[in-house]
Amino acid sequence: MTLPQEFQEIAGRVNNWGRWGADDEIGTLNLVTDEVVRAAAGEVRTGHRVPLALPLRQDGVQTGMIPGRVNPLHAMVQLNQELFGPGTVACSDDAVTMGLQAGTHWDALTHVSHSGRLYNGRPAGTVTAHGGAEFSGIDKVRHLVSRGVLLDVARARGVDRLAGGHAVTPQDLAAAEEYGRVRVRAGDIALVRTGQMQVYLAGDRQGYGYPSPGLSVRCPEWFHARDVAAVANDTLTFEIFPPEIENLWLPVHALHLVEMGLLQGQNWNLEELSTACGETGRYAFLLSAMPEPFVGATGTPVAPVAVL
Repeated sequence: MTLPQEFQEIAGRVNNWGRWGADDEIGTLNLVTDEVVRAAAGEVRTGHRVPLALPLRQDGVQTGMIPGRVNPLHAMVQLNQELFGPGTVACSDDAVTMGLQAGTHWDALTHVSHSGRLYNGRPAGTVTAHGGAEFSGIDKVRHLVSRGVLLDVARARGVDRLAGGHAVTPQDLAAAEEYGRVRVRAGDIALVRTGQMQVYLAGDRQGYGYPSPGLSVRCPEWFHARDVAAVANDTLTFEIFPPEIENLWLPVHALHLVEMGLLQGQNWNLEELSTACGETGRYAFLLSAMPEPFVGATGTPVAPVAVL
């Protein structure tokens, strides 16, 4: 099926192919310069640290809606085993099987394709069953520390949580900036809070995934205009689900990852951060969100920490 004209027009306006050269594999993360990181360090006032990752557990956010994306299956492979003989130091070891995007995670630029292409015009066929992503695997993101900005859309609209059918618009993002008295700038990591995580934390795993608020197909142009380096939110699907345009599934994924080369993350727990930012009146902070360097992977677990 040919993607609709509306999508194609937006794609043309936000496309970053070739912006950092034909060989580029990290897209908008090129915007996180040494100068950006130095400035981000200046956002630290108290040193208060806020964790943003969900616990990795077997009854996590995955419900089977996405085939193969299983919650962590944890097993002990050694239990107090004296490896070097009786009376020596004993070891316990673990193993885990999980979908790399099962919990709090980053999507690599190769996570989706459209029209047979990946970011920077590379063929979708360069992602293979045995080798994974030949280009732009998550391992190419060697470090990710920058200025984080919380765009608390729910609080800006005067609610704890957006309704399941709410498509977050550029106007919502701008209102969240005004609410937080902050402005997103080049190289920032934008964290968009909808409050949907409250549904999962209350024990409703199915309701967390569907229906869900999320980003509108119009948001990529806002992030492109601000030169945002990466964006994450507190939902399972990232964009509004079901989609706002009938039968156009995951258009924001395609615009961000394929057209812009913009890293995106899902299932981030922004509830404690919302409280901390509200109490201090500060919505910008130093954010460490280092990806696990799985070679050739199209996504990775992440345990982000905001430092206020």
